[in-house]
Amino acid sequence: MGQDGLGHVHFSNAEMTQVIGYAALVVILAEGGLGTKWKEIRPVLPSASVLALVGVAVSVGVTAAGAHYLTGLEWRQALIIGAVVSSTDAAAVFSVLRRVPLPARVTGTLEAESGFNDAPVVILVVAFSTAGPVEHWYVLVGEIALELAIGAAIGLAVGWLGSWGLKHVALPASGLYPIAVMAIAVTAYAAGALTHGSGFLAVYLASMVLGNAKLPHWPATRGFAEGLGWIAQIGMFVLLGLLVTPHELLDDFVPALLIGLILTMVARPLSVLLSLLPFRVPWPEQALMSWAGLRGAVPIILATIPMVNGVDASGRIFNIVFVLVVVYTLVQGPTLPWLARKLRLGQGQEAADLGIESAPLERLRGHLLSVAIPEGSRMHGVEVAELRLPAGSAVTLVVREGKSFVPLPTTVLRRGDELLVVATDPVREAAERRLRAVGRGGKLASWLGANGATASGGS
Repeated sequence: MGQDGLGHVHFSNAEMTQVIGYAALVVILAEGGLGTKWKEIRPVLPSASVLALVGVAVSVGVTAAGAHYLTGLEWRQALIIGAVVSSTDAAAVFSVLRRVPLPARVTGTLEAESGFNDAPVVILVVAFSTAGPVEHWYVLVGEIALELAIGAAIGLAVGWLGSWGLKHVALPASGLYPIAVMAIAVTAYAAGALTHGSGFLAVYLASMVLGNAKLPHWPATRGFAEGLGWIAQIGMFVLLGLLVTPHELLDDFVPALLIGLILTMVARPLSVLLSLLPFRVPWPEQALMSWAGLRGAVPIILATIPMVNGVDASGRIFNIVFVLVVVYTLVQGPTLPWLARKLRLGQGQEAADLGIESAPLERLRGHLLSVAIPEGSRMHGVEVAELRLPAGSAVTLVVREGKSFVPLPTTVLRRGDELLVVATDPVREAAERRLRAVGRGGKLASWLGANGATASGGS
């Protein structure tokens, strides 16, 4: 649609693109945080945090050095490019990896890293793009640490308060819950930014707290957030496509390929190696994480920051980043599933988790749980009585192959069944824990330690 295409639309407003891109990035981070499972990232939180901080520093330094010595860019311009492309894109990574079942440690590390590393990268790009050089590196490190600490504290606080409020306030319509969740996430970003903290880290952590709080109408909320995330990504790429001038990309095509080669073959693997060295991560997992450092629309948006700040050769920086992201995403994306299979990381068959939707029954002081039994669930073959749900909850209906019936205690559950479980308010969480435990461990859930009963009761 741009000036080199059929539409002849002339668009060159980098400042508007940056503002809209920031807003879209908030939505994308919120969607990513809502989909992050705490049980998956909790074991890898230290390694993911080190990878998001130390890994970014290593990647910036190596990439900037390569850009300076191989393409002749000034150090300031090289540092900006190194910082811009050091941020991995969660949406780009998991749109590819979703097709391949990977170990929880790999997916958890990549997901947490993608959510965490946007914040320090934004701070670095802004610092390098402002007038005057950075006088003392330790001052910059201190500012980054302070902004991240403020953003983390605000994000966790807003997420906890928001989840507590949504659990204790009955909204008049189910469609208001997704809107309320997104509004809370955006509030976390605003609060973090206004207090000179990292708003991006705040929105991601607040969304992660909300996503793990077992809120009412959760599948509808996830679907709403995913839709907004896709709209945000599409809108970003439309604006970025209009902002770029295609005929100007030819001059920067070779430098972009060289810098991208340094990033993917040297900087990213080195950052993964050094960051994960203390955690003894197996080398096949490190190899996949090194190749899975996909870049999406986020680096291109960050490349508008030097344009808005009037940095010399900012147009060239934008063009190099644009070419690098497009070319290396096309190269890395299709090869990720193949590499996972070659490294034998995509062959593990773990029990699939249940999909449970909770709808509050305010007047009855209870909840209606809709449970879908997926193909990989170990609930297949379990009798209803063997679920051993806590007192105050019961399976009231089974939907199988389009037909519904009231189950007997001896009814055997199958893959593909949908269950309706009614639970009173005090035992709702215990009932959900028990259902998930049986989904993971089958009849041996209690023996395997996957017990969903309360601490004072039996299974």
